[in-house]
Formats: sequence, structure tokens, C-alpha cells
Amino acid sequence: MRAYLARRVVQALVVLVLVSLGGFTVLHLAPGGPVAIYAMSPTMSAEDMERLTRQLGLDQPLHVQYAKWAGGLVTANWGRSYRDGRVVLEVIADRIPATLVLMLSAFTVAVVLGLTTGIVSAVRQYSIFDHAMTLGAMVALSIPTFWLGLMGIYVFAELLRVLPPGNIGTIGAPFALADRLRHLLLPAATLGVVMVATWSRYTRASMLEVIGEDYIRTARAKGVSRGAIVLKHALKNALIPLVTLAGLQLPLVFSGALVTETVFTWPGMGRLFVDSIGYRDYPVLMGILLLTATLVVVGTLAADLVYAAIDPRVRHA
Repeated sequence: MRAYLARRVVQALVVLVLVSLGGFTVLHLAPGGPVAIYAMSPTMSAEDMERLTRQLGLDQPLHVQYAKWAGGLVTANWGRSYRDGRVVLEVIADRIPATLVLMLSAFTVAVVLGLTTGIVSAVRQYSIFDHAMTLGAMVALSIPTFWLGLMGIYVFAELLRVLPPGNIGTIGAPFALADRLRHLLLPAATLGVVMVATWSRYTRASMLEVIGEDYIRTARAKGVSRGAIVLKHALKNALIPLVTLAGLQLPLVFSGALVTETVFTWPGMGRLFVDSIGYRDYPVLMGILLLTATLVVVGTLAADLVYAAIDPRVRHA
């Protein structure tokens, strides 16, 4: 296990280096740049633009810029934002709590509803409920997140006026848990709908595979109740493949939060990423990219390790 873990850590480091190198290159080769927004100001002269370019280090070769940025990572120096001069780690840290609240809420809703509907669909295979859930899952997987969010705002905020259209809380109002929950409901539901469909389909397939095993038929022959068979025997083994799904979906939730936070003006990392693109804020963009890549690598590794721990048939040498 130690040798396997060491290999995976080395592979993860290689992946992160390649991701950072590719992201850094693409960002700096894209049209425009951090100083392009200043070029639109009539008070900015050519000398000012050249001086600003030197201050930001953008006049240096690309490999030199990357080496300086990568070297700063060793000392936890991710640079400063081109937008306001703040330390990148502080900028990202301010947005992480809002994103975590949204991600965990959506993930919890998806797991609870997805497992429940998937189990019922498997137990009642080919029933009206099963067909309805299958159709609903296909529809949910086909709907773009931004469109679903906009429709949610239109129906619940504009027509029914029962939920706020966006933001993390009422502007100017003191903190209130009920107010935060009302603002969280629409973004979390929008982000969780697709995940509910995914969890439901995976749970159904896993449960159907387990239900057909010999030990389940033996339990039935012994007169074990249907509920006990599903909850005590089938569900435990059916959840094993879903561990991998959980590890892989956490990074996907983060990427989905980018769209959801933009639609609902949720002040998280997704919204920060979109705003930073507009300002060509390379240090912040690279910080978010590296953090996302790390989340993907760690989530995958954790899923593999947990899978091996709960399934005795899997061994990592």
C-alpha cells in the first residue's frame, strides 16, 4: 500500500505540473492581457503602459515568468492580484467558505435524493416510478445548468416571488440563518439536479447487480423480509462502487459551481474565476486552476484508497 501511495503521489505531482504549465501557457498566449483594460483609458500613455508591463513582469520571456510563479509556490507565495494588489491566497480564501457551503449543500441533496430514488427504482424495476425516474434523469442530464438556473429565478423569484433571485444574503441586512437558507435554496437545487440524476442512475444499476446475486436469493429463501434484504444485505454492497463516484463528483461539483455562482451572483470561487477572466488576472486564475486540479487529484486518490479499504477484493500493491 505504501509503494502504491508513493507512486500515486508522484503521478499527482507530475499531473499538477503539466496542468499548471498548460494553463499558464494558454492564459498568457490568449489575446489581450492584464494591461489591455488600461489601454482603453485616455489618460494612459504608451510610456505608462510600458512601465506597467515591466512592473507586472509581463515583459519577460514566458518560461521566466512561469519559473518565477512556480518558485513562489514553494514558499506559499502565489503572487498578488493584478486587479487590486491583494495576496492571491487571501483573495481565494475569502471566497472558499461560500463555495463550500454551496457545494456541500448540493452534494448532500444529490446523495440523499439520488440514493433514495435509485433504490426504489431498482426494487420496483420497470414500474411507473422507475420509468418516471429514468425519464426525469435523462431530462435533468440534458438541461444546461445556466438555463435551469435562469428558469428557477424566473419561476420562483419573478412569478411566485417566494425565493430571492440571487446573492448569498439580503444586502444590508444583518446575518440571519433563515435568510441565508432562502438564498441558498435555488443555487443548491440548481447545482444538485444533475447530480441527483447521476446518483440515481448509478445507484439503480448497482442495486440491480447486487439483487441478482446468490446470497440475496438465499436470504429470500430463508424468509428474510424485503426491507431487511434491501437495507442490510443489498445496499451495503451496492454502495461500494458509488465510493468512486463520490470521489470523482466533488471536483465536478466545483466546476458546476462556476456556472451556478455566476447565474445567482453567489460570491464564491466560481464567480471569482469569471470576474478574473474579465480582468485577465493571471495570478488569481492560476491559483484557482491549481486548486481545482489538486481537488481532482486528491478526490481520485481518496476514492481509490477508500474503495480498497471497504472492498476486500481490491488490493493495491
